[in-house]
Parts: sequence; C-alpha cells; structure tokens
Amino acid sequence: MTVDDTTSGAGAEPPSDPSVHPTPHHEVDHTAEPTDDPLAIRLEQLILGADRRYTPFQAARTAGVSMDLASRFWRAMGFADIGQARALTEADVLALRRLAGLVEAGLLSEPMAIQVARSTGQTTARLAEWQIDSFLEGLTEPPEPGMTRTEVTYPLVELLLPELEEFLVYVWRRQLAAATGRVVQAADDEEMVDRRLAVGFADLVGFTRLTRRLEEAELGELVEAFETTCADLVAAHGGRLIKTLGDEVLYAADDARTAAEIALRLIEAMTQDETMPALRVGIAFGTVTTRMGDVFGTTVNLASRLTSIAPKDAVLVDGAFAEELTRTGDAPASEAQAAEEAAAAEKERQNGVEPTSGPKYRYGLQPMWQRPVRGLGVVEPWLLARRGTS
Repeated sequence: MTVDDTTSGAGAEPPSDPSVHPTPHHEVDHTAEPTDDPLAIRLEQLILGADRRYTPFQAARTAGVSMDLASRFWRAMGFADIGQARALTEADVLALRRLAGLVEAGLLSEPMAIQVARSTGQTTARLAEWQIDSFLEGLTEPPEPGMTRTEVTYPLVELLLPELEEFLVYVWRRQLAAATGRVVQAADDEEMVDRRLAVGFADLVGFTRLTRRLEEAELGELVEAFETTCADLVAAHGGRLIKTLGDEVLYAADDARTAAEIALRLIEAMTQDETMPALRVGIAFGTVTTRMGDVFGTTVNLASRLTSIAPKDAVLVDGAFAEELTRTGDAPASEAQAAEEAAAAEKERQNGVEPTSGPKYRYGLQPMWQRPVRGLGVVEPWLLARRGTS
C-alpha cells in the first residue's frame, strides 16, 4: 500500500518507500522488536503511564511530523529502530509534537532540536542505567525465601517512581538556574559559547596495572570512591565536573584560584587515602568552546597533555594559568619577589611598625623545564603548590 500526502489517520499503514524511514548508509540497522515479556510490559506501562498504541509511522503522522524527522529525533534520544512494531504511546506523540512545535515557532532550529534530544537522551540514559545497575538491583533482592525478584520489582518501582521523578525535576531546575546564571553574566554573546575558563584533568597513576591486579568488584569500588571524592570536592569549591572517565575526571572553573584549590585538595585527599593510587593533575587557562555540557579546544588539549607529564601527587599548570594566579595576587611572580616582600614586612615589624600589607599568597609556582608537547609545540609548565594556610 502506497501512502501519499492525502493519506491521514493513525491507522494508516507505513509507506513502502524505505526512504521515508531511512537507515543511514554508515550505520548498522539496529532494528529491535520490543519485548513481549508480561512483567516487562507491565513495568513499561507503569513507568510510561500508558499502553502501547502506535507504530512509529502512526505516531509520526498523529504528531504531524515527517517520518524522517521523527526517526532523527528518536535516534538522537538513543532509541533503537523498531521497524513498524506497535510499541509507542501517547507520550511519544506528545514529545514529537513539542520538539516539532519549538522548531515551527522559531524558538529552536532543527539542528538545535536534534541536539536537545541527543543531550537529554545521553544524560538520562546514563542516569537510568546507573539507577537500575546500582540502585534497584540491590533493593530488589527477594526479602523472603520463595519470592522472586520479579515479584519485588513492580511494587518497589511503583513506590519509588513518583519520588525519583520529583527529585530529578528538582535537581534539573537547580542545575538549569546555575547554568543560566553563568550565561547571563557573560561579557558578550561570543563569551556564552567561547569562554575563558580554567580546565583541569585529574588522573590516577598506574590504573592500567591495577585493572590486571584487582578483582572486578574491588576495581569498581575504587573507581566509585575516586569519582565520588572528585565530584564532592569539585562541587564544594565552586567548580563544575564535566565528565568522568573511570580513572580520570575533567572539571572546569571560572577562575584560576578555584581550579587551583580544587586540584590541590584532590591531591591532598588522595594521598590521605592509603587505598588510592597516586594522582596527577594538569590545568590550563584560556578560551574554551562549550557544547552539550562538554568542553573543547586547545586549552582542554593542553590540560590533558600537562596531566600526562605531571609528577605523581603533583599539579602542573600552563603559563597562562600561572599568569592569571599572579595577576589576581594569589601567587607571587617569583619566589624572589615573595622573599623580598617578606623581608620588607619583617623589617617593618622590627622597627615597631605593623606592616599594612604583607605577602598573603595562597600558592607558589615553580617553573619547570620547557618541553615539546605533541600537537601543541613547546610549553613551559609550572609546578603548583600551596603556600601557608588557605
């Protein structure tokens, strides 16, 4: 049956022309039929709040969206192709209408709507996987002999779902408010996308050797402890955790002082934990491009390279970062300058005069040997350390 533009109604059959629901030539067709397991269907209905009603073609037509655009939205959200199985609900139709409506109203361009779908899908997919793997898996252990996990899962999900949904919306609104605040404080429109930030990588030393020596459970506990410590310290001191990569974390801060404090606190926390391997941190300061919550550019690459050459339990920074700490008065231009200022303040005290302003530097900077860095030319790293008390 061939469908043309005059065909309407949710019950219309899908078009036979494969171009209407194309599979890009560079992708494998991950066509997946939805499960028919009775419990899985009941859980799906509970979570989605609706029954399966539409095929993808019917959902697209009901939403007033082309099949091509609907397919791109669904793939961007991370949903597998399901052919023309009847597996979609009213919520799927509403989501298509909302995205398409934002485009039609001129609030979002079509590429931006695809980005919204992709970023939301990637973030929530990771959250959902974590909740199932680490949260529900432990809670659904049968409490009594003879009970199956499936008998426990449904009532547990029924109780948790509204609470988790409310909490998710609360955290999202909080994060959205913080991100919006940073944007409106930008100096100009260009700074909203290309901003000057401090970017830091923290990397566990010898992690590959650990993967061969530790059991899977032990390795998982170590990674979780590392990521938790990093996330807590970055947030507590005003930075933003960009992403975690198992043995490495990437964070950003609006100013050099914040990034420096986070780096040194991470080193101090790891050295106090005997179960943790050594840590090394690299930080660079400069223009950074932000996309979908991630950061890109030469500054990010330089921070990564500095991390790879940093000594154990130490922090290496680039010249721009060192200059920024000096400019804000958080570090002396040189140790000689700091010594001269300290001597002058001491002399005033000996003469019975209380110094009006003595050196109160938070950090010290030691220049290291210049060295070539792959893809970035010759750089002069600086070793960052703490001076006195913070």
